[in-house]
Amino acid sequence: MTHTTSSEPATPDAKTQKAITPETAGGDRGNIKQNKVRRTGAPGEKLNILGGIGGWLWLAVIILPIYYIVITSFRTSEDLRANNQLLPSTNPTIAPFIKVLENDFLHYFTNSLIVTLSTVAVVLSASVMAAYYITRSTTLGGKRLFQIILLGIAIPVQATIIPVYYLIQQLGLYDTLWALILPQIAFAIPLSVLIIVNFVRDIPAELFESMKVDGAGEWRILTSLVLPMAKPALMTVGIYQALQVWNSFLFPLVLTQSSEVRVLPLSLWEYSGQFGIDVPATLAAVVLSALPLLIAYIFARRHIVAGLTAGFGK
Repeated sequence: MTHTTSSEPATPDAKTQKAITPETAGGDRGNIKQNKVRRTGAPGEKLNILGGIGGWLWLAVIILPIYYIVITSFRTSEDLRANNQLLPSTNPTIAPFIKVLENDFLHYFTNSLIVTLSTVAVVLSASVMAAYYITRSTTLGGKRLFQIILLGIAIPVQATIIPVYYLIQQLGLYDTLWALILPQIAFAIPLSVLIIVNFVRDIPAELFESMKVDGAGEWRILTSLVLPMAKPALMTVGIYQALQVWNSFLFPLVLTQSSEVRVLPLSLWEYSGQFGIDVPATLAAVVLSALPLLIAYIFARRHIVAGLTAGFGK
């Protein structure tokens, strides 16, 4: 008995092979196109060439003055006049820094440090307590207090310098470090309270209630809950206000006179006249005065952004 084999080709199983139709083929092409879009960017996205060029130009505007200040502070006046001022010196020297340090720079630095630390400490203490009361108060007084504090943001410092000068004179604080500390505390509190309030509002209310159930008082809630969770906001306020106080020029110029209470911004102005045409020495003083702020910013730059944006997205 002979067996015959069929010459017809085997047909694929319908369950294991999907028929190719125009719709599925179009779908495959769509997937390929979508994958290409994912690799190359969003559909219709164009390179912002003008924006990129503007960004690099703005970077050059910022970097060039810093570059010039740094390289000039490591050269002598003769070298500055004899060579290209935009190129680093072939014989760098620290003589300008030594000259600055020999002219009471450390004394001015100490005064600035005392004023900055004192101001920031009082501002942080007063602002965090005010922010805690405002966020937890259920009475109309908390809302009104917040509104009154925010009025301070709308008042420019320059508009109040004459009343502040008269008040300092009447209190007998003229030409003292207190004349620099007290006004700057007053002008720093409104913005500090605003930042901390927006951060404290993000703390879940359940945490406050649980601590109250455990028998915690207001002071313990403030120190054990609010302060640890509001650390980014406190660091933001501390660094920002330290920058403002450290670079303050108007108050030292108007409210002080003698060299015993002179701070760094005013001393830089004095150096420009004291050193005459000694540009490297003046710029060396600028570099030394900027170093503490630069170090503080490097270590706290992440907390600054987090604290400033806290609560504003709601």
